[in-house]
Amino acid sequence: MSLIIGMAGKGGTGKTTLAGMAAQYLVKTGRKPVLAVDADANANLGDVLGMKFETTLSDAREEMKAGAGDVSITKDVLIELRTQEAIVEGDDIDLVVMGKPEGAGCYCAANAVLAGVLEKALKNYPYQVIDNEAGMEHISRLTSRYMDVFFVVSDASRRGLIAAQRIWQLVDELKITVPNKYLILNRVRGEISKEVMDIIAAEKMTLAGTIPDDMAIYDADQEAKPTSLLSAENSPAVAAAYEIFKKTLVEK
Repeated sequence: MSLIIGMAGKGGTGKTTLAGMAAQYLVKTGRKPVLAVDADANANLGDVLGMKFETTLSDAREEMKAGAGDVSITKDVLIELRTQEAIVEGDDIDLVVMGKPEGAGCYCAANAVLAGVLEKALKNYPYQVIDNEAGMEHISRLTSRYMDVFFVVSDASRRGLIAAQRIWQLVDELKITVPNKYLILNRVRGEISKEVMDIIAAEKMTLAGTIPDDMAIYDADQEAKPTSLLSAENSPAVAAAYEIFKKTLVEK
């Protein structure tokens, strides 16, 4: 069995925290090993999971484009070596960080080689959680154009939902195959307004559920503790997220 999960949302919605929760949920339900892919240029997934990285896939791409490295090996082999070096191994969850966007110049050849190597590496992991930036640049260029489940994360504000609409539409524009696409409203306080529900209905977004604002998440962040240490027993947000994942992360 396998499951590829994508997560996206504008900055500040808590989507990286939810990506970490999704990875932890997979492990807790016996689905492992999991590869956590940080495809956000503002890489924070490692902090959420309590994992530190030293190199990124964009470092490998830059090295190949610059023609650096051991001249006795081919660029394909160099990229494969650097990709393996970029994967941080954990007990049940491994982490790979995509890194910064492309700089000046043409990256077509480097991207083509890196995409092939990355697809090969991903096949070693039956379960993947991909934390995307709002524009999903890495998805459009490097990573798989197929995801079993895709979550768009937003807060419950009108402005947040407008941004979520754009991401929802972008999945189709990038021609990504996603059998199951859901909206999650995060950091919710009180009742959801009728205006917000009308926006969701107008775009025909499928609301998977809501997650309450949770001081336990805030405290963990302030104390520089990985939120992966939180459990459904001591965090209302984790409990709500796990209920959403229980309903939606179903293997066919």
